[in-house]
Amino acid sequence: MALTDMPLEELRRYRPEVPEPPDLDDFWAGTLKAARGAADAPAIYEPVTDPAPATVELFDVRFPGWGGQPVAAWLVMPRGVPRPLPVVVTYIGYGGGRGLSTEHLFWSAMGYAQLVVDTRGQGHDTPDPDPVPFPQLTYGFMTRGIEHRDHYFYRRAMTDCVRAVDAVREHPDIDPERVIVSGISQGGGLALATAGLARDTVAAALIDVPFLCHYRRSAEIASEGPYPELVRYLGRHRRVDPAVVFDVLNHFDGLHFAARATAPALFSVGLMDPVCPPSTVFAAYNRWAGERSDITVWEFGDHAGGWASQPVEQVRWLAERGLSGAR
Repeated sequence: MALTDMPLEELRRYRPEVPEPPDLDDFWAGTLKAARGAADAPAIYEPVTDPAPATVELFDVRFPGWGGQPVAAWLVMPRGVPRPLPVVVTYIGYGGGRGLSTEHLFWSAMGYAQLVVDTRGQGHDTPDPDPVPFPQLTYGFMTRGIEHRDHYFYRRAMTDCVRAVDAVREHPDIDPERVIVSGISQGGGLALATAGLARDTVAAALIDVPFLCHYRRSAEIASEGPYPELVRYLGRHRRVDPAVVFDVLNHFDGLHFAARATAPALFSVGLMDPVCPPSTVFAAYNRWAGERSDITVWEFGDHAGGWASQPVEQVRWLAERGLSGAR
């Protein structure tokens, strides 16, 4: 994979003007108020005893998300450490779900609780029963419901992510002042959105090679991954006005969520990423409004970014900000 985006010195200055929808704050305030009002029960935590690792406690979770609908998650907590714990809320990459509980042991080994949030419609445990059917000619989650902001897939998915933070903050063994959101690719974009939408309750954000940022440029230059779904959709539906589609997407753009965030953030970017081009990552990073923000640049990284090296950077970064795990 060749370096096909801007040179690094230009990326560090790249801050495009993408006008916000005038009703963006009202749209999201109404969306989240409706979701919270639809919740008729608290989150449920069922202990997982098969398997039962010696070092962690595992819980199968259901919490009320969009429309009060149950969303699945895993809660993983280290055994034998003082409570309440800081928690890393992790969102998942495109097309994936929460997986198996034992796949998520890194953060507990570092002394953190971890809530691993299933993605509606993409995992096995959280369906996406949108009341308005989406068109037959849909090319993936990227274009599901794209004709109207009210029915766009990511309205529901992002609402679930904020509601995950709401839920885990109420757990008696979790410190509600030390909630950290995290994710890679789609998960990074969802973590970014949550940090902007739930800015009063997020203590830090770990945002790796984020998707869902700077949609127009992403559609124009990404050569792999979900963004080309937009190209195929608009290329084949030539009666659809691209301006209408990108207006819908503008209500879900990470650039606008970054401008609303208040927590510190650690981003990462791969300069040879064909899925989430570096300029789209820097466009969000350079608009981050949090107290402090940093970015780890993987010069020869593709969409995997820093691979297993990035979590090590994150642990160090969190410790520097007084957000160490329990020991």
